[in-house]
Amino acid sequence: MNKNISELADVISRINDVELMERLLHEILTPQEIDTLVLRWELLKLLDQGLSQREVARRLGISLCKITRGSRELKKENSAIKEVLNSYLTRKQIASKENQ
Repeated sequence: MNKNISELADVISRINDVELMERLLHEILTPQEIDTLVLRWELLKLLDQGLSQREVARRLGISLCKITRGSRELKKENSAIKEVLNSYLTRKQIASKENQ
C-alpha cells in the first residue's frame, strides 16, 4: 500500500492544471468522498485562522470528533498540512496583490 500512495502522490504532484486535477478528483472519488475532502480542507483553513474547534464545529455543522484529527495534525512540529496551507495562503495573497 505504501508504494501505491507514493506513486499516487508522485502523479498528483506533477499535475499543474487545476481543471485536469478537478476532473481527476471527480473521476477517482465518489461525490461523498469529495464532500468529505472539501469539508476537511475547509475545517483545516478555519483552524489555521485561529478559530476554536467549537466555533469550527458550529460554523460547519459538524461534530467535534471530525475536527480533532485536523487540529492535532496542525499542531505537529513538521505538519505537512501546515506546510501546504502556508504555501496555499502565500500563493493566494500574491495572486490577490497582482489583481489589485
